[in-house]
Amino acid sequence: MKILLLGKDGQVGHELQRTLLPLGDVHAFGRQGANLEDADGLRKLLHSQTPNIIVNAAAYTAVDKAETNQEAAYAVNATAVAEMAQYAKETNALLVHYSTDYVFDGGKAGPYDVSDPTNPQSVYGATKLAGEIAIANSGCKALVLRTSWVFSAHGGNFIKTILRLAKERDALTIVADQHGAPTSAELIADVTALAIAGHQQGILASGLYHLTAAGHTTWHGLATHVVERARHNGLELKVETANIKPIPTEQYPVPATRPKNSRLNTITLTAPLKLQLPDWTAHVDRTVDQLTSLELSA
Repeated sequence: MKILLLGKDGQVGHELQRTLLPLGDVHAFGRQGANLEDADGLRKLLHSQTPNIIVNAAAYTAVDKAETNQEAAYAVNATAVAEMAQYAKETNALLVHYSTDYVFDGGKAGPYDVSDPTNPQSVYGATKLAGEIAIANSGCKALVLRTSWVFSAHGGNFIKTILRLAKERDALTIVADQHGAPTSAELIADVTALAIAGHQQGILASGLYHLTAAGHTTWHGLATHVVERARHNGLELKVETANIKPIPTEQYPVPATRPKNSRLNTITLTAPLKLQLPDWTAHVDRTVDQLTSLELSA
């Protein structure tokens, strides 16, 4: 079984290099070896590699920059994905692709089901939805996994930013009216491997699924939890949790609109695989422990 992994240097791609190994012969590429803005180059790579499984962990994820750099965002998140889907259809390969909570507008009161209407409010969300549609229209075998609020000890993310700011400032203001499930790249990669195995065994059908940790919080709740955990681990921080102030989205203006509700219902994925996903705090604690251990031992 030959597996082509794209986006190996990202948070999820980094973890997938570990979890995909038991499933087959993994050939992993980063941006230098597979520039997804180059559709012709991608097509040549696919035909030279002849994979049985394509795992696409590459994406244009600069949410705010996408508002003004639409061409690049669509090239990576939609056009390149369409190329992969076409190849998968032609060769009967399986395409595994990641999408996002940003395909929704965030207006629903409860968690989003996979069947709920999409209504992206940003260019990034629109490009990711276009990728989903391209896969569906191709008719290829595919597992499309929507996730949210991704973090890890590898690469840049909200947790690392909070730890840095907590050492530099004695007060922080964090958005408190956006709700979601912080989901670790480690969890995403672990479940991806289980999903691929489930698909091969006929347990999990091709289709669209939601994959996030259990439970939910706000960005303010996440920031507070991270600071409390880091301090518990003995890391010296300037900010006290009482000085992490909650603010509404309107007080933190950014170019791209974020969904206020990013909660995703994972039941269609967890039920057939008989999975119980951990609460978001489990992997957040694990990641903070890793990061603080590195700092304390430096």
